Amino acid sequence: MHRGFIASSHYRDARMTTATYDSQANQPLHELTPGTLAQLGQRFGIDYRVRNAPAEASVATGSVRDVALPQAMHLTLSDLSVNFAYSSSSRQTAPWFISVVLEGHINARLGSQRLELNEGDGVSAHFTPEQPLTVYQPAQARLHTVNLAVLATTSLALPPLPATPGLYPWRLSSAFTQTLRQATAEPLANWRQPLIWQGLALQLLGAGLPDQALQASANPSSAQASHGLSARDEPRLAALHTQLAAHPARHYCLNDLAREAAMSPSSLRQKFRSRYGCSIFDHLRECRLAQAHQDLQRGMSVQQVAHTCGYRHATNFATAFRRRFGIAPHEVVTHRVAR
Repeated sequence: MHRGFIASSHYRDARMTTATYDSQANQPLHELTPGTLAQLGQRFGIDYRVRNAPAEASVATGSVRDVALPQAMHLTLSDLSVNFAYSSSSRQTAPWFISVVLEGHINARLGSQRLELNEGDGVSAHFTPEQPLTVYQPAQARLHTVNLAVLATTSLALPPLPATPGLYPWRLSSAFTQTLRQATAEPLANWRQPLIWQGLALQLLGAGLPDQALQASANPSSAQASHGLSARDEPRLAALHTQLAAHPARHYCLNDLAREAAMSPSSLRQKFRSRYGCSIFDHLRECRLAQAHQDLQRGMSVQQVAHTCGYRHATNFATAFRRRFGIAPHEVVTHRVAR
């Protein structure tokens, strides 16, 4: 989840948001300081910059709550008073990140794109470490946002990613805005809330994903042209992309994959990144972690899941899992048992 807009804005993965909900204590984070942000940034791959704040100043106060959802989605609900302006810039890849502003305003930048988002505005973003998403949160009395990080697209059957990273602004309907406001006011401890938010997350995807991606999915020839791929390349890359998603636990070697795709290893690397916006093994890691999340929800132990994902040591798996989802693997198990 790009976890970069903690309070509204951007994920850890994803992520424009910062995952800070402590499912063990069932308590949200109530205060952000420069030290807190530095710890979160190191943990989730986000560069934070605070404007003119003392070392122990209260950068923002309020509530930041995290919800891990099925199908490799992660939700952050943020309602803060921002005392000192700060920015967040992701160092990771996110297939999709969606943020909507229910109150307040933020500014987003990706490459040459600049957007100002106010109440009722939404933005969908696809970004990479080479072209990161940066979000600026000005000082303001209230910044109320909902942020959704999509960590893997296969389980959701989403259309292919755009050829290049980008920002896609959109506008929420007044009815949907009111629904989100009502949902954020409810406590997450209620067992119904994760179910409600799963439905709302799917609505956010349906409303916010850009038509450009859907058009590319419906018209393969235009997708090939936009990515600079030949008619022969497209189906081979698609087959590889699907294979990795369907069988993430297998051992893969770049030379073997290149041989199957009838390309050189360097050509396969370049074309896969051009087509999907990430490297082959970034995609494989995402698929493995998404599968791990599902396996934990189905009752497998952390040790079993770590081995299935190809990690020799559960601690290394736990570190990768936390970076991706913002919670530890055992918290998924604890949450499942509690329900």
